[in-house]
Amino acid sequence: MNFEDIQAVRNLLSEPQEIVIVPHKNPDGDAIGSTLGLWHFLRMKGQKATVIVPNDYPKFLKWMPGNGHILNFEKHNSQAREAMEAATLIFTLDFNHLGRAGQMEGFLEKSKAKFIMIDHHQAPADYAEYRYSDVEKSSTCEMVYEFIGFLGETDNINSDMANCLYTGIMTDTGSFKFASTTSRTHIIAADLIDRGAENTKIHHNVFDTNSPGRLHLLGCALKNMVILKDYRTVYITLSQAELDAYGHEKGDTEGFVNYGLTLEDIIFAVIFIENKEEGIIKISFRSAGSFSVNEFARSYFEGGGHNNAAGGKSEVSMEETISKFMVHLKENKEQLTG
Repeated sequence: MNFEDIQAVRNLLSEPQEIVIVPHKNPDGDAIGSTLGLWHFLRMKGQKATVIVPNDYPKFLKWMPGNGHILNFEKHNSQAREAMEAATLIFTLDFNHLGRAGQMEGFLEKSKAKFIMIDHHQAPADYAEYRYSDVEKSSTCEMVYEFIGFLGETDNINSDMANCLYTGIMTDTGSFKFASTTSRTHIIAADLIDRGAENTKIHHNVFDTNSPGRLHLLGCALKNMVILKDYRTVYITLSQAELDAYGHEKGDTEGFVNYGLTLEDIIFAVIFIENKEEGIIKISFRSAGSFSVNEFARSYFEGGGHNNAAGGKSEVSMEETISKFMVHLKENKEQLTG
């Protein structure tokens, strides 16, 4: 953010506002961590703030301080709509196009509130009056920490904020192993620990609370893994029937796609997950090195994200989706093997 924008936001927050904070649909650790971290900060400043999520999110994120105050647009529709209609200021976190807000998109488009975007994905839209967009940042939680710093309030970060922000940084960096992790990321994480983030407890809450069904589903996913050595690629499929057989709950497949990248000489990993309710195949892409899954997802599967982590979707059957994927994989063979 430039100096003028920072000053304008500081002036806005010096007066009482009706604030709504929104993450993307199917929020992950960075989305929930950043929205709750910012919510705690704004409440500390005496602002009235409400976090509204477009839909539900995994159980392993619901331990975070402030979680009980989140409104789910699908479950608390009237309360959520009231808050959006009354909003004078709306923060959109961890996404940069209103289409990523699911059913909330139309309500956000009609809002007369001022918008502030904080996000680290590529190709931001221009709906926000104030925009903090930086694709070099590891996570939106890292950016919320920096945003609080821009306002001269770093010393006011308390343990609740620290626990939320550390969670998002940890999850979006793959426990600090992704290339987006910088020395600055580690400095911020260290400061959050000093301010009360319980790093061991956070890791346990997010990664070490498996259900038997999730572990059985992981076994099924790994059994379905297809290795394409000639393309240095691995893909996994999970049908709706397989999800149902193991009592799938939201978030159970989190991280499954990463297993492919643990194989020697594999640089591209994909998981295709059938969602009968939405009528789509949800796709997650991961890569190691310079192969851009962001470009791959944007070009062929109505998605996008980061160079090494992206998502997309397909509205045809699993079989047709895999066939389409293979066509485009062959088109990119030189990039994958060169």
